Amino acid sequence: MALKYNRILLKISGEALGGDKGSGFDEAAMDSICGGVKKAYDLGVQIGIVVGGGNFWRGRTSGKMERTLADKIGMLATVMNALAVSDKLAQLEVPAEVFTSIEMPKVAPVFDRKAALDAMNAGKVAIFGGGTGNPFFSTDTATALRGVEVSADVMFKATMVDGVYDKDPHKYPDAKKYDTLTFTKVLEDQLAVMDGTAATLCRENHLPILVFDLADPDNIARAVQGENVGTLVYEE
Repeated sequence: MALKYNRILLKISGEALGGDKGSGFDEAAMDSICGGVKKAYDLGVQIGIVVGGGNFWRGRTSGKMERTLADKIGMLATVMNALAVSDKLAQLEVPAEVFTSIEMPKVAPVFDRKAALDAMNAGKVAIFGGGTGNPFFSTDTATALRGVEVSADVMFKATMVDGVYDKDPHKYPDAKKYDTLTFTKVLEDQLAVMDGTAATLCRENHLPILVFDLADPDNIARAVQGENVGTLVYEE
């Protein structure tokens, strides 16, 4: 079956791994999410994954802690999640390799573009932990950066809503969902899709973003086959 996208960079939030409780690891949630990744993998698509760390730590809610230290703790949380996702994929017989943005050689190799591409070309899912390796940058920006670096066809942002709306659909029943959207409109209207740094990076490097609902992990496989899933953000 022909694929619309041959290489994707998938962003999974840390909270998604925590299931309904939103913290730690929820086995059922991880089985479901990684099962969805496996279905896409079995179609022959090359997959990179960036995982957030919000199920363990959120730097912006760290009280009076100095921001750079808080962000470093968040980076470590994403590495823990990357290792957990790689283990769950291994249980599903999907080979995966973890790369980190900060040096921790006894945990995983540090990110290297060629090594990551070699892993993906060899049929492994490449999982990127540690964010960008710098404070003040979100894991959305890390996903955009890795997506550009590995020449992904698209960035998949898995969320808890089925696309991008003009206002919060949980609060406003008349909220309008977009099927397609430009990065310029996202930035000008300050739509809650991703942070501005990530949106700008994607726009400048012509990396489209598909925002979709991870409540149904089969959406990953549907999207790579070109089905109408979520909201596609791109610039001509």
